[in-house]
This record gives sequence, structure tokens and C-alpha cells, in this order.
Amino acid sequence: MNGDDRGGHHLDLALIGNCRIGALVDRRARIVWWCFPRFDADPIFSRLIAGDEEKGFCDVVLADCVETRSNYQRNTAIVETILMDSRGGQVRVTDFAPRFEHYERIFRPPQLIRRIEPIAGLPRVTIRVRPTFAYGRPIDEYALGSNHIRYMGGDEVMRLSTDAPLSYIVAETNFVLSRPLSLVLGQDEPFRSAVDTTAREFLDRTRDFWLGWVRHLGVPLDWQPEVLRAAITLKLCSFEETGAIIAAHTTSIPEAPGTQRNWDYRYCWLRDAFFVIDALNRLGATQTMEAYINYITTIAVQDPHPLQPVHGIVPFTPLDEVEAQSLKGFLGQGPVRVGNAAASQVQHDVYGSVVLGATQMFVDERLPKMGDEALFRQLELLGERASAVALKPDAGIWEYRGRNRVHTYSAALCWAACDRLAKIAKRLGLKERAHYWGACAAELRTKILQGAWDEKRGSLTGAFGHPDLDASILLFAELGILAPTDERFVKSCDAIGRDLMRNNRIMRYTIDDDFGAPETAFLVCNFWYMDALAALGRRSEARDMFIDILARRNAYGLLSEDIHPLTGELWGNFPQTYSMAGIINTATRLSAGWEEAWAHD
Repeated sequence: MNGDDRGGHHLDLALIGNCRIGALVDRRARIVWWCFPRFDADPIFSRLIAGDEEKGFCDVVLADCVETRSNYQRNTAIVETILMDSRGGQVRVTDFAPRFEHYERIFRPPQLIRRIEPIAGLPRVTIRVRPTFAYGRPIDEYALGSNHIRYMGGDEVMRLSTDAPLSYIVAETNFVLSRPLSLVLGQDEPFRSAVDTTAREFLDRTRDFWLGWVRHLGVPLDWQPEVLRAAITLKLCSFEETGAIIAAHTTSIPEAPGTQRNWDYRYCWLRDAFFVIDALNRLGATQTMEAYINYITTIAVQDPHPLQPVHGIVPFTPLDEVEAQSLKGFLGQGPVRVGNAAASQVQHDVYGSVVLGATQMFVDERLPKMGDEALFRQLELLGERASAVALKPDAGIWEYRGRNRVHTYSAALCWAACDRLAKIAKRLGLKERAHYWGACAAELRTKILQGAWDEKRGSLTGAFGHPDLDASILLFAELGILAPTDERFVKSCDAIGRDLMRNNRIMRYTIDDDFGAPETAFLVCNFWYMDALAALGRRSEARDMFIDILARRNAYGLLSEDIHPLTGELWGNFPQTYSMAGIINTATRLSAGWEEAWAHD
């Protein structure tokens, strides 16, 4: 994609990473976000949420720059940006995080590498490195070595190793770029080899890794480039050390302009498990899926009740929510939050989310370790809790901070926990337990369908005894609590399509919440709606909507959490795992089969 002339997208950013760190690069080759040395750490590059302050970034400024072109190298997590000046000079900037097999294990250091190459004329550039620490405080303490700069002041020292003139970098001097230069940003360890040689080798090996990884994915016939980009992005949201998959790489990108809906999403929500595992399963990315399931089950067998709905990339890490005072926010729209108070909320859907995620272990023969009776007994503890709390008030899937209700989706996920436990028990030959959980599920289902049905609206609603619609009802057929042909599901989908649609975008709800009426559409709800349309046999309508959503991706093919239904602007934390998984799952459902590849002209 050419990102040079697209207007209106403040989130035209590319994600690079290696499953330990992730960074965001804009269309002018400025690294505007990088948490170092891992996903949830202090952002050493924080320009993305620094308002109008020129701090927290690394860039290459081409004198008299008149045009830029920026793309991912095909099927990789490597970004290539071409900068062009008014005299015909051109510079190529290549950004990546090293990732490849080394000594029979994956080498993924907390490291970014920039290759800066002159490709035409005599371009003049300025290399600027302005890190921050403690969430937005500029680092002004540094030490120069023979070929490196150590930036100090935070908990971690960042070292820049380079073959560029150090004095030019420190003074931000404009100079003629006459040869390729390499910058290696990362841990404070001596660089014991030639910088340029190592950077070129790491680039080649990282490119080979991603091309090899993509080659083994299962993809639908239609929308292959879009699905592959979503798959790579989903992989980059995986913290490989523990198996956690974060909701997004950023904090405090507002859900809508001028709102206080700013949250830290650099953590792992258990509610995501069902959708992410579904996407990874469809891709055949079994190693990432297995690691994620192991992360979830680690929490499930250790976490005291009630089950915490969100965890850090290392489970049980405190997520106390505070505001960062040294950062003005995305486009100056604060506050900037660190941590997430949702960790202390009561959300009953988490029990079903964990059981649904773990169910894969009992049916997927590709996994080296299948689920057994011991794991089933652990999951039963979650089922008992789900059965007990299913019809009690909670904060719900959307994490309302100011109210509690008996939320229909939460109750449905508790039903799903019981239903899947019955199926697992049957598969394991545990007839008595299968009967027990089947009876629990049947009783819950009856109560849910009675309590959530609003006769006046002719629809299932978001909470018992309240007439307000909620897009999470669209998942009832996929969960299996209703057949797609069931009149209650059909009517509910019609009501949601009629009352929650804004300019061809589905809102998750339209009633006032803790911050007033929502302004933007939650993207994953739009994928749920397309999936529901497909289940109802309205595939053509679903495909049209899907193609329209794909056209709203940013210049690099990525999606955030929300989209403004009127302006088409992307909002919310970025890139959003929910949204990228939605691309994968919906594309797989709506695609023609491979046998049809040559069936039509």
C-alpha cells in the first residue's frame, strides 16, 4: 500500500516486533511508540501520546522532503519507507525487530534495527533519537562510547549501537548520506560484531523467518493478503515467553475524539480467548494457539475466585490504574492511563471464555498434549462458579464502571461453560458428569432465553429486564445457545441491524454509559454482524459489508478498536487483536472455496 497521500488517518502506523517487543512506525519513518524491554513496559518512544511535545521518538529527517512511500515488505513484519527530496535524492529506511532461529531456539531480543540507505542523488538527513522514561520524561543523561550511546535515567538503560557519526546524532546535525548506515536500539550490552554486517544479516534472517511462517498458514481463497497481514499482526501481539496475547500494543488512544474513554490495552483479556483461538485455529497457527491456551489454563488453575477478567503478560501482575502526568495524550486528548482497573471488576463471562478456550485441547489432535480428566476436573471448578453466578449482576463484557446488571452475554457465556463441560465429559466417557453438566446447561438456557427476551421489542436484549439492545447478542448462534434458524435469533439480528446501525456501522450499544452516548462503532461487533448475516444465509450482504470494512483499514492494512461511522476515522487502541482476529474469522466464513479458484472467469 502507498501511504503517502491518504488523509485523515492519524493511526496510519505500521507495527513491527518479534513477540517480545513491538513498535509503531509512521509513514515518514518515525518510530512513535516502543515499550522497552517488553510489551507492557515504560514507552521509551512515547511520541504517539505526547500531544504536541516533540519527545519520545526516533526518526530520519530528509532535507526538503517532498514525498514518502511506506509499505510492509510482502508477508513480513518489516517496514520499508522511501523518502524523496525536491532534488531527486532518495533514502530508504528499513525497520524491523530481529526474529529468527538461532542455536535451535528463537532469537527475539528487545531490539529494533534501522537501516538507512541512500538510493538516489546526494540526500541530506538528520538522525534524531529522543527517548523518554517514566512515561514521558525526556532522557537528557547519556554517555558516548566508541560506536554507541547509552541513554540513562529510567529503570532500563537503552543502548544505541551504530556506524553513523555519533556526534551528528547527539547534535542532530544535517549531513550528506553517502553510504548505508545502521542503528541498533536495544539492551545495554556490548555489540561485539560489525554493526552494518550484523544488521544486514539480521534483516535477511528475519525476512526468511516471516516468509517461512506465512508459508505454513492455512488461509481462505479470497482476501489472502488481508488475512496474512492480520495473521502476522496477531502473531506480533503474542508475548511468546508466556503465551499471552495482548488486546493492543498501546494505551490511551481514545475510543472517540474528545472523550475520557482512554484505556491501557497492553494486557490479556480472558474474554478474547474464544475469538483469538478460533482465528489461530483457522490459520493453523498451532504453536501460538497452544501457548495461548497454556497461558489461559495457567490462570484458570491458579486464580482465586472470582476469576480476574484481565491479566498482565505475566499472569497475576498487579494492574493498578494510574494516570501518567508527563504525557498529554493522543492528539493532546488525555488522560494517559497506565494499568487497568477492569482487573478488579466482576465479569461473569470470563468463566465461559476460559472453558471455551480450553475446549480446544480436548478436540484438536494436532496438539502434543491433549486435555485429560485432570484438566477437566480443574475446569469443573470454573463451571460450578459459572453456574452459581450466571444470573447475578456484573459489569458485563463492555466493562461498565458505574452499574451492574444481569447481562445477557455474561449469562450466555456461563451457559457455554456448562454446555462445553457436558460435551467434554461425554468425550472422556464420564457419563455421570456429562449428564450433570447437560442438566445445568439446559436449566440455564431456559432461564436466559426467558429473562433476556423483550416481547415489546421482539428481541433479546443486553440485560435482563432492560429494553436496550446489545451487539453481543449476535454471538448466540456461534456459541450454540440458539440455532441460526431460531426465530428469536433472526428477530434479534434484524433488530440490531435496524437500531444499532449507524451509516452502515454496527454500534455495540447506543444508550448512555459512564461517559455518555458512544460515538464510534466497535469494529469487532461489525464482524459479528457479518458472521450472523452469513449464518442467516445473507452472504452477499455480509460480503459487501466486509469489503467496505477492509477498505477502512489504515495505510498498512491494520485496524484499531473503533471506527467513526461518519468520518471513517480509526480510533481506539492499536492495532486491536479483536479486530484483526475478526478479519481472519469473517474472511474464512465468507470466502469461496479453493476448489472454486478457477471455476469462474
